[in-house]
Amino acid sequence: MAIIALLWEITRATRGRPLVIFSVLTMKSLRGYILRYWKSISFALAFLTCEAVCDLFQPTIMARMVDRGIARRDMHTVLSLMGLMFAVTAVGAIAAVGRNIISSMASTRFGADIRSALFRKIQSFSFASLDRFETGALVTRLTSDAGQVQLFFNGMMRIFAKAPIMAAGSIVMAILLNAKMSVVLVAVIPLILVVLVVNLRLGFPLFTRVQKALDSVNTVMQEYLAGVRVVKAFNRFDYERGRFEGANERLAAVTTRVMRVMAFFGPGIGLSLNIGIIAVLWFGGQRVQYGDVKVGEVIAFTNYMTQILFSLMMISMVITTFARARASAERMGEVLAEKESMPDAAHPRPLPAARSGIVFSHVYFSYGGESAAPVLSDIHFSVAAGETIGIIGSTGAGKSSLMNLVPRFYDTSSGSITVFGVDVMELVTAALRDTIAVVPQKTTLFTGTIGENIRWGRPSASPGEIERAAEIAQAREFIEGLPERYDTMLGQGGVNLSGGQKQRISIARALVRNPSILILDDCTSSVDVATEAKIRSGLAAYMRELTSFFVSQRITSVMRADRILVLENGTIAGLGTHAELVGSCEVYRDIFRSQIGSDGIPNA
Repeated sequence: MAIIALLWEITRATRGRPLVIFSVLTMKSLRGYILRYWKSISFALAFLTCEAVCDLFQPTIMARMVDRGIARRDMHTVLSLMGLMFAVTAVGAIAAVGRNIISSMASTRFGADIRSALFRKIQSFSFASLDRFETGALVTRLTSDAGQVQLFFNGMMRIFAKAPIMAAGSIVMAILLNAKMSVVLVAVIPLILVVLVVNLRLGFPLFTRVQKALDSVNTVMQEYLAGVRVVKAFNRFDYERGRFEGANERLAAVTTRVMRVMAFFGPGIGLSLNIGIIAVLWFGGQRVQYGDVKVGEVIAFTNYMTQILFSLMMISMVITTFARARASAERMGEVLAEKESMPDAAHPRPLPAARSGIVFSHVYFSYGGESAAPVLSDIHFSVAAGETIGIIGSTGAGKSSLMNLVPRFYDTSSGSITVFGVDVMELVTAALRDTIAVVPQKTTLFTGTIGENIRWGRPSASPGEIERAAEIAQAREFIEGLPERYDTMLGQGGVNLSGGQKQRISIARALVRNPSILILDDCTSSVDVATEAKIRSGLAAYMRELTSFFVSQRITSVMRADRILVLENGTIAGLGTHAELVGSCEVYRDIFRSQIGSDGIPNA
């Protein structure tokens, strides 16, 4: 009854949630991963039960050895019971080894499955979903939180289930051994229950705060490593150290508070049980004098009280581990339960074979939903198949935001974008993106060889195709000047290349994809003017049959495009050829004057 009462209090303290392992089972996103290991769980629990039963028999065997063998000086009985005790101990040891092996193997695979599930889910996130989770928070969920749930899963099969079995079994065996002395349990167990329930109710919210504080530490560290060159350039080590120490101190403070609170419960349980053991010895000693209780029964009862002590101490540890695991399971559940903000249409349309143009029809877009101020307002224009559109405007005009809508990195707030005559929201997103190559504003390379980074655009690309893409991107010359050429290993993020070299490899990666739509988002900002001119010349021949967008801050990069779209504060300020815009668009003229001068501008 005491164990049942404890479980009931646990359920109440968790606001109606069952123990974490059962809550994980009821979480639709994790249920399948748990159920994969039902055989391992069953075998581990069977071994664990066998081990617990063996442990429970030991005090009773010892009591008989004392009362029937030692008290009567019957060595035959003593040796027989010693042999039985050894056999029971050996069986328990074998069972312990079996459950350790099974639980370790199953929990390791379970942890790997959970981390894989989280990673696959994060891969499926839209940009809008990624914007809602900090990078550090996602890293914590994938590592620390997954580790906490794996630890509980492992412990459940190894020792956590043993604790209530031993506690309940010891109580039953003690009552069967001597019902009169079991009155001590009636006084001690409620006191212990109070200690455990207080532990439970104080622990849960604190461990959630620990994991959030760990998020902050990971976020600060991740941001520092990503921007370490900027930190060094501006000599902002003191500022970054202050940020980290602030986050680290908050983590240390909340962890210290948790440990301080939890530090009272183990000794509290120990004190309660030791008082019970003293009561048993005193009460049993009195009964032995009157012949109501045998010495062996007192020894056995004391051992059962000790087993109850260790079991309840273990339950206290289970509660602590459960508090962390439940907090971690909920945080992982937030990721796994994240609804797809940009799902494919229920009945998607196939991508047409005929590659017609792209139409932007009264497009509005904002990053914060309908309540936020729009980043783009009433964008309305069309692009013919094979046409090259230059896009220019001041910083924050909405150039990159507009291009993010074409491959459906974000969805429009209102209006529509049709690609090849079909609304992008009616297409399978993966099929749409297969036809598009994007060279983003921020160059990203991966650890591996230069050839692997270019082939990343199309894994089946031949060496000749890789060299051709590198030649158009003006990367072939510097690549072939390296000792290992295309087999040159790149450090993390291409750290051993210059900014311009990384941008050219990024362009080659897009070209080797053989796309129908090419988006170049200010991807030559780190390239000198002469090299950029060569890239434009090579792209001019390559892009004749492509629908392409060339976003740039430089007017020289877009002035030779078929048409130029001028953006200002998220709206279209002008659309036409260079000659048309020079004569009709004041914003374009201002950009021209600031970068080139007044020559060539009518009435300048």
